[in-house]
Amino acid sequence: MRTILAFSLFATALSAQTLQVTKGATDYQVFQRGPGNAATLKLEGAASAAAGKSVEARLVAAGRTVAGFDWKSAGKVNGATWTATLANVPTGGPYRLDLRVAGATAVTSVANLLVGDLWLLAGQSNMEGVGNLEDLPLPSALVNSLDMTDTWLAASDPLHRLPDSNNRVNWRKNAQGQPEKLEGEALATFIANRKKGAGVGLPFALEMVRRTGVPVGLIPCAHGGTSMAQWDPALKDKGGDSLYGGMVRRFQLAGGLVKGVLWYQGESDASPTAGPIFEEKFRSFIQAVRKDFAQPDLPFLYVQIGRHVTSASAVHWNLVQNAQLKVESQLPNALMTGCTDCELDDGIHVGTDDHRLLAMRLANLATASVKRGPRPVSAKVKGAKIVVEFAEVNGRLVHKGRLNGFTLHAPDGTPVPMIYRQRVSAQDPNIVELLFGGKLPEGVTLQHGAGRDPYLNLRDEAGMPAPVFGPMPVQQ
Repeated sequence: MRTILAFSLFATALSAQTLQVTKGATDYQVFQRGPGNAATLKLEGAASAAAGKSVEARLVAAGRTVAGFDWKSAGKVNGATWTATLANVPTGGPYRLDLRVAGATAVTSVANLLVGDLWLLAGQSNMEGVGNLEDLPLPSALVNSLDMTDTWLAASDPLHRLPDSNNRVNWRKNAQGQPEKLEGEALATFIANRKKGAGVGLPFALEMVRRTGVPVGLIPCAHGGTSMAQWDPALKDKGGDSLYGGMVRRFQLAGGLVKGVLWYQGESDASPTAGPIFEEKFRSFIQAVRKDFAQPDLPFLYVQIGRHVTSASAVHWNLVQNAQLKVESQLPNALMTGCTDCELDDGIHVGTDDHRLLAMRLANLATASVKRGPRPVSAKVKGAKIVVEFAEVNGRLVHKGRLNGFTLHAPDGTPVPMIYRQRVSAQDPNIVELLFGGKLPEGVTLQHGAGRDPYLNLRDEAGMPAPVFGPMPVQQ
């Protein structure tokens, strides 16, 4: 009887030795892989009735223990707390991480962990996503997201939900003009009635997984209608009360290391005051992000602002587009693609269907699988045609239907309607020929995509678009 009682007390003591994870891993978390194609998990938490004992860990995938990660010592209980480190967790998942006090029967688990690449999403509405919530891409077990309430979960559209974000800067203003978090029934009604919210983040992640097999974690930080002034790095110390500070806070929360940034912004800076200084502000912003993330070569992938169906002046819209094109050549690993040829779901926002096209282009940049796409080099008059040369072309220049988008302008910007045919050269795959009639005026310039709502269809064989550019001098 004494033996049975002793065994019973021993078993009770073992079952009472439990661990609680408070930091380092949570369900659906994605860990950025390192140079060795693996990640190190540093964990800590609370412990009961286990002072001085070892902490053991194992890793399980698809119901089987991962090779080399059966139960083994990973840390130690120190009083009422514990720490543990699990090194060299290979890229992949989903994993289940099991933890226990050495010799104890109670097991604590963290599920659906991934090791792969983290991408931070930032900018304004076209990165936040305002596509129709129709025909959405199916989620994947290899793509998770740190939602705006700081909770890791399986990624699905909409990725961004601002009204109940943990960053106060994202909240709507109430009747008194003060930021107010949406909660309870009001939040439930907002979610139930939402018809917009599809973005490029999820299609990009799915495309990256399809190409590489590497899991992806997304960190949504975009906010519609915001300008470069609102993304000012000088406001970093305000934390979640500023866009930049809130972004840095979530970067750190996700582990303090990311694969890269996806950025789509600039529409709000197409104005007489913000447009002329956009280039400097955008370049400084990228440099600040790299400094604050302690990643000097951080890939920064961004989209040249696209179409806006409006009668508003296009001067500063095109100015911002040209500034974005210039910054690409000023900073390493700052890579731009375009979406002016994309379908819209309203007057300014990329449509859900063409998010897949934009995702493909961004994935091309992220994997360096192709050249950046057609980039203008020069425009020269040869007889009765203007020869426009492009670099960075994949294969040859192509277009569906009649080539369109090139216009001539006088030095004051006035259109000069002289081009009667636009075509890709039959002899040189990097050349567009513009056939014109009459005598070109002095100082004439060339633009591609002039205006806020041009029709553009010039791409290369990899689907990478020719950007909006100009005015470019025409050499006569």
